Amino acid sequence: MSPTIRGYLEFLYGTQHASVHEELSRLLVGWAAHPDAAALGTSVSLTERDALLIAYPDHVREPGSTPLRTLSGFAGRHLSEIVSGIHLLPFYPASSDDGFSVMDYAVIDPAFGDWNDVRAFRPAFDLMFDAVFNHASAQGEWFRRSIAGDPDFDSYFFAVEGDPDLRQVVRPRTLPLLTEFDTHAGRRRFWTTFSADQVDLDFRNPRVLLKMVEMLLLYVRNGARFIRLDAVTFLWKEVGTPCVHLPQTHAIIQLFRAVVDEVAPGVVLVTETNVPHQDNVSYFGDGTNEAQMVYNFALPGLVIHAVTTGRAGPLTRWARSLQAPSDQVTFFNFLASHDGIGLNGVRGILNEDEIDALVRRAQACGGFVSYKLLPDGGQLPYELNANLLDFLAPLSEVADSAEAVNRFLAAHAAMLSLRGVPGLYFHSVMGSRGDREGALASGIHRRINRQKVQAAELEAALASPDSLPARVHAGFQRLMRARRAHPAFHPCGPQDVLSLDERVFAVRRRSPDGTESVLCLQNLSGDMVPIETGEDGGRVRAMGGGVDLFTGSPVEWGGTPGNAGVLEPWETQWLRIGED
Repeated sequence: MSPTIRGYLEFLYGTQHASVHEELSRLLVGWAAHPDAAALGTSVSLTERDALLIAYPDHVREPGSTPLRTLSGFAGRHLSEIVSGIHLLPFYPASSDDGFSVMDYAVIDPAFGDWNDVRAFRPAFDLMFDAVFNHASAQGEWFRRSIAGDPDFDSYFFAVEGDPDLRQVVRPRTLPLLTEFDTHAGRRRFWTTFSADQVDLDFRNPRVLLKMVEMLLLYVRNGARFIRLDAVTFLWKEVGTPCVHLPQTHAIIQLFRAVVDEVAPGVVLVTETNVPHQDNVSYFGDGTNEAQMVYNFALPGLVIHAVTTGRAGPLTRWARSLQAPSDQVTFFNFLASHDGIGLNGVRGILNEDEIDALVRRAQACGGFVSYKLLPDGGQLPYELNANLLDFLAPLSEVADSAEAVNRFLAAHAAMLSLRGVPGLYFHSVMGSRGDREGALASGIHRRINRQKVQAAELEAALASPDSLPARVHAGFQRLMRARRAHPAFHPCGPQDVLSLDERVFAVRRRSPDGTESVLCLQNLSGDMVPIETGEDGGRVRAMGGGVDLFTGSPVEWGGTPGNAGVLEPWETQWLRIGED
């Protein structure tokens, strides 16, 4: 075990826990003896080809096949030109929250398949697994054994004694923070950050940390190249603090990073921390010692604000400020996911009126709004539960399906132009509308964007060129073919965000070795927009045009006003250019 790992253990638990050091060393030695250790230990760098599909294991269903096998086959037929990997949302046995109330971290829910079905995605696709380590199911074996007095699971879950002042605790939900359970020692209250069925684990117990390291190694052994640390900001609790972003939480992530760097340096840790932007980027650490990727939570809200208002200014100004602490880390960029559109990331970037407008639009397009509890007992909008296509191009507003597709793809082109690894949600790539009826019937508003589909129905839609799914899918193929073919889109490569017209989002990307430069222009409005305007208009005019990445044809514009190129409504131009 490296001195770095030992240092994290001593920071968390002191020097008196010699058994913790010995047990972790045993785990790492056991890993080294595994037959696949040499292959898994090979480091593979991120490239411009990396992109992930975010999907539930049973998003696509067909009779006679396990859902994981069905998804694997569907991805092989329809997604290999769009993504390089699949983020498989939790496939473990779970009691609620569509998989995020994990009952057993080490097995596949038989309703989805087995580990062989998971490994069947490889080598065609990389895989991301969820590490849902903040909490476990109240109906799982760990919690049952803990409250029954099993010494092997003593102090596995965070119990609260007495009546401490918990008003500082940051709450992501309006549900009670504490839930009472009957235990072998009588009624006790346990910390439940997200729901009464999701009981928070107590990382003050070093055996909990060791168990989670064991699970990390299991996931890597079963093919995970990316590991998503779910809700990790809440990991360590200290009564009398906000219980988010604590130094111990960062130390645990740094320990996880040191472990995977030692045993499988190609594995990428991704932190899912739906918090204001400055707190979010703190999970990069110093750029070498914590997460290699963080979810870019401000991006979805800023892009949908730009598309729905026709004003890209806030997006441009924020993107110009984006910085990573090193060229070894990058953002996980996304617009939609199994969750809703978070609002925490845009607070302090958009004003309250602009955020309120997003809330009203979500409701107007058939979506819902989730709230979080404030220390004073008030509530604040936390997340918009709405289908992204409905949000950007509701049927009540956009009768022309061509315009709906163009709006939707322009939003994604803006996201794809930025430095980082893109994450594309299954229903976005498939051009799906929302399932409001399903959300209302289940009482779970997030299910508006989680509907499961029959493979035959989806195959038929994709085979019909004029269908909305086929047109959106073809648009993603066009964007991703261009992106994957050009090293200027390297996820850690330089970027220069330009200020042109308020309606245009413009980014210049360069390959890390400086051999290629690409200018990305996205008109996020329904107007015709000349490209010569704004403070960087002179720089763009000086470039004189370039080669269209989509067609291979030259594109030229003049160097004087009136002889400039024009962007059509919702048009995307990606041009390979020379130096300006």
